[in-house]
Amino acid sequence: MNFNSKFWLKFSLLNLLIVALLGLLMRYKIGFEFPYGNQKSLQHSHSHFAFSGWISHTLMVLLIAYLSKKKGSGIDLKKYNFILTANLFCAYGMLISFIIQGYGAFSIAFSTASLLVSYAFGYCYIKHLKSLPSDDLTKKWFTAAIFFNIISSLGTFFLAYMMITKNIHQEEYLASIYYYLHFQYNGWFFFACMGLLYGFLNLKKTDNHFFDTTFRLFFFSCLPAYFLSTLWADLPVWLYGLTVLAAIIQVIAWYKFLFILLNTKREYLTNFPYFLRYILLFVAFAVSIKVLLQLGSTIPSVSKLAFGFRPIVIAYLHLVLLAIISLFLLFYIYANHLIHSNKKIKLGVILFSIGVLLNEIILAVQGIASFSYTLIPHVDIALFGAAVVLVSGIGITAFYSIKKVKTLAVL
Repeated sequence: MNFNSKFWLKFSLLNLLIVALLGLLMRYKIGFEFPYGNQKSLQHSHSHFAFSGWISHTLMVLLIAYLSKKKGSGIDLKKYNFILTANLFCAYGMLISFIIQGYGAFSIAFSTASLLVSYAFGYCYIKHLKSLPSDDLTKKWFTAAIFFNIISSLGTFFLAYMMITKNIHQEEYLASIYYYLHFQYNGWFFFACMGLLYGFLNLKKTDNHFFDTTFRLFFFSCLPAYFLSTLWADLPVWLYGLTVLAAIIQVIAWYKFLFILLNTKREYLTNFPYFLRYILLFVAFAVSIKVLLQLGSTIPSVSKLAFGFRPIVIAYLHLVLLAIISLFLLFYIYANHLIHSNKKIKLGVILFSIGVLLNEIILAVQGIASFSYTLIPHVDIALFGAAVVLVSGIGITAFYSIKKVKTLAVL
């Protein structure tokens, strides 16, 4: 029995639309008067559902689909279907409970259950992953992704403990949030996406030994790179030096990987339809900016400015979660024909990417202007406009991906 990835991916696209709509609602509340719904509760709902209902759900589906393709009927699909169902149940539980009560008994219960589901997935997946050939480089990336997903939960548990006991210290609170975020988007999300890219492009050590070295460089630098998020704290000199080294290693690793990839797979990549090449180029450019921003943040004066202004933090998070992770997942889904594309879906994804780009540009301008305490007129309305474009794009994509068609559409 083949894994029905298309069924589960339709939930992914619906969930991404819900995430975007929540973002649009929050932007509307900032720019205009809308008395209903607590902004902080909406933000918690938005972020938790984005992580569990959109990204984690989609990554699990794609990882299972990859394994199913490699091993055929050798995996227990019933168990994975149950895990995906449980994850969606927890995701929708968090979506609703965070809106209603913020951090409370139900939202914490659903969050905890979601972590337990991720543990179950990790246990099952690692067990099945062992049967892949040792020279399959995706094996290392996927194993590391599961590892980082599990250790990221330590930040969540500490955060929940502080919320329950009402014993909240600002530095510990921020350190816990950034710990979870770092090992989610720089660990679980990034490593899973890299594994999918390796599998999609069939990258092998025999093609170039640096394809294997890339993994080691990113893995060992990911651990100290966490402290890039805590440079506002008084770090010991040796730890600060290790953090700077991690940032430098990631810049070198990424740019060398990109250079080698273009040289070895250029002909293969140019055979993609323009639509997919555009998305992949967008993602590669976003990652290139990200690693440079990380390196720049090691300069103390820059770090203080970056963490002192909310638009900069929000711009960076959206750069990772939208411009890199979300767009890569959309690329992977349609490039592998897990959901067949058509002109309307193509339009929707391009419109979504334009919304992401506008959002980043406006936030960047707002953040840079904040350094001199300059107010940008109508910036909230501009951000709302970017959110409308973003929602329109993913709305079109989701509608025509979920809608049944009589004939098979092609790119």
